[in-house]
Amino acid sequence: MYNTQKHLEVQKTRLFKPIHLSKNASTFIKYIFFGIITLIIFIPILITLFAAFKTPIQLGSEFPLKPPSNWFYLENFKTAFVKGKLLLGFKNSMFMVVVTLIINILLSSMTAYCITRFDFKIKKMLLFFFMIGMIVPGFVTEIARFSIIKDMGLYNKIWGPIAIYAATDLLQIYIYMQFMQQIPVSLDESARMDGCNYYGIFWRIIFPTVVPATATIAILKTIDILNDMYIPYLYMPSQKLRTMTTALMSFSNARTGSVVELSACIILVMIPTILLFLFFQKYVFAGIVDGAVKE
Repeated sequence: MYNTQKHLEVQKTRLFKPIHLSKNASTFIKYIFFGIITLIIFIPILITLFAAFKTPIQLGSEFPLKPPSNWFYLENFKTAFVKGKLLLGFKNSMFMVVVTLIINILLSSMTAYCITRFDFKIKKMLLFFFMIGMIVPGFVTEIARFSIIKDMGLYNKIWGPIAIYAATDLLQIYIYMQFMQQIPVSLDESARMDGCNYYGIFWRIIFPTVVPATATIAILKTIDILNDMYIPYLYMPSQKLRTMTTALMSFSNARTGSVVELSACIILVMIPTILLFLFFQKYVFAGIVDGAVKE
């Protein structure tokens, strides 16, 4: 009996040992995979960061991933700031962000309020059109959009990109809808009995309740505008209307451009977006998760 039991324990050890090793191997492979992905993402950033603190001679003679010998070499940043007119770009970018957020938040919150609180015949069709707008790439409709902006007299004006950015998309409506669906309809009915109209219900009850959703949308939209180069470059070619991203084009010329100055300008342009995300990332995730939970 003792030998039989001991034999079974030995067999169990042999059976489970390969499984344990395979789990370790699987974990090791996962770490290797995510490590490679991390390197793919951060290596270009490191190369750009190192190049921003080097001279053109050092950049051409040293290995790209070699750290700069002098981290206090700031001539590239000074040239990038002045030549790229980053102060002007920052002012134009922030103006677009502020105006776009005001229009966009009003449009998306009111649209979500109407869809959540009212029943009408074209409700599903309206959501379908928003979905189509997200599925179809913007480049497909670029010719039509460019013609519309030009016919409206907004080409080469800062209001052209604002009109494009201010368009309400389904993601913002979805975030607002998740929050508004948690607000009891009985609050609307009580307000109606007290003589409050639909506009009063929205401004006094609904909108103050969805402040976390508003913060989430504002942060996501701000990062999207600050990172976009395509729309400002296409619709605002004037040098007076350059943004932080289009300022990079000042260093892309093959004759007058400089890689070290371009790298410094890229770092300067990245700083506001990185700081914004680091400080407010918890509000972004909290806003999305809180709106997705139903009790």
